[in-house]
Amino acid sequence: MAAGCANDTGLDLAGFSAMETLMPRLKLRIQFDNLLLGPGKAELLERIAETGSISAAGRQMDMSYRRAWALVEEMNAAFREPLVQGARGGKGGGGALVTETGQQVLARYRHLLAAAEQAVAADVAALQALLRSDVSVGK
Repeated sequence: MAAGCANDTGLDLAGFSAMETLMPRLKLRIQFDNLLLGPGKAELLERIAETGSISAAGRQMDMSYRRAWALVEEMNAAFREPLVQGARGGKGGGGALVTETGQQVLARYRHLLAAAEQAVAADVAALQALLRSDVSVGK
């Protein structure tokens, strides 16, 4: 890390407030007639793919198994083919698999988000420049 730098980018951030160094985030929710697809469901799909478990994915997100399963059922019902296939638990244990359709949905959602972020970057920067830097805003 370079002298005077508060990060590993090599940029000297001395004199900048925390507000100036935070990058705004764009959250994308797509409302279909029968489904709202947004960052929570996308994260749930990602975590199911990583863990192979609806239960584990839900726990990682501080979500009950019942809530995680309800979201999976909602997504599965909305698309022509299921996004997640699950196996019942029991002696051998259960498990879950994000299907090829689920992977496609997740990839397209991530692509849409990246394209939206790029498309609005200049406007977001202009809005950020208008923000007060002396006020701390909570979530």
